[in-house]
Amino acid sequence: MSKLTKKDVSKAAWYWTFFHHCTQNYERMMGLAFCATLAKPLKKLYGSDKKGLSDALTRNMAFFNTEPQLGSLIPGMTLALEEAKANGEPVDPEVITSTKSALMGPFAGIGDSILVGTYNPILLSIGIGLSAGGSPIGAIFFFLTWTISVVALKYFGFIKGYSMGMDAVTNLLHSGLKDKIVTALNIIGLIVIGGVASTTVAAPIKLAFVAGEMNVEIQASILDKILPGLVPMLLTLLCYWLIDKKGWSANKIILLILAIAAVCVPLGIM
Repeated sequence: MSKLTKKDVSKAAWYWTFFHHCTQNYERMMGLAFCATLAKPLKKLYGSDKKGLSDALTRNMAFFNTEPQLGSLIPGMTLALEEAKANGEPVDPEVITSTKSALMGPFAGIGDSILVGTYNPILLSIGIGLSAGGSPIGAIFFFLTWTISVVALKYFGFIKGYSMGMDAVTNLLHSGLKDKIVTALNIIGLIVIGGVASTTVAAPIKLAFVAGEMNVEIQASILDKILPGLVPMLLTLLCYWLIDKKGWSANKIILLILAIAAVCVPLGIM
């Protein structure tokens, strides 16, 4: 009987963290990297049992594709199942294979929605705000924050998947944790986007009513007293509505803003 040490699991976790996409191909996607991640631990577990090692490597080289950060729970959990099987516990090889196949889709959907669809845009919004005036701080902030986040998620996700085994799936998919994380990130994202829009979107109205000695500036005397930043907010909401409800692409939005500027600036409206 052979047991994996913390060092064995840690090495496998680091391998997955940096090499999960290194052999990406259309036949197996991340399958070969998945197998390579588990290769050294499996060699230790099976020792001189070449047949057992061959079978384990073969079943872990099958097609596999998921979101690599949150999906790192899957190779960690698979390693725990493989260790149990190698030590004589009644783990059916089909259970290991089917578990991987069943989980990679849901974990990809959850990971993409939380990280790529929510967390990443939040960091980009903060970075854009920090880059006002051409400062490189925003780009540095995004690079460091995103890199540290994904490396930590992949490494510790793998470790957690190994330590929890099948319980990791239950805790994530059935405890409501996913929904709580998504809700919290959506709230934070809205706050950040609102703050960035109020400080970086500029659309000053230059029109003024002039009657004799009376000069009433629409921006300072009317709009700012109703709500400071009203025009930038309305412009931001228009862009959001066009993207969300009308399916406009970012390129169309940029062209629309350029068209508005091309008309309003020469006419002295803005």
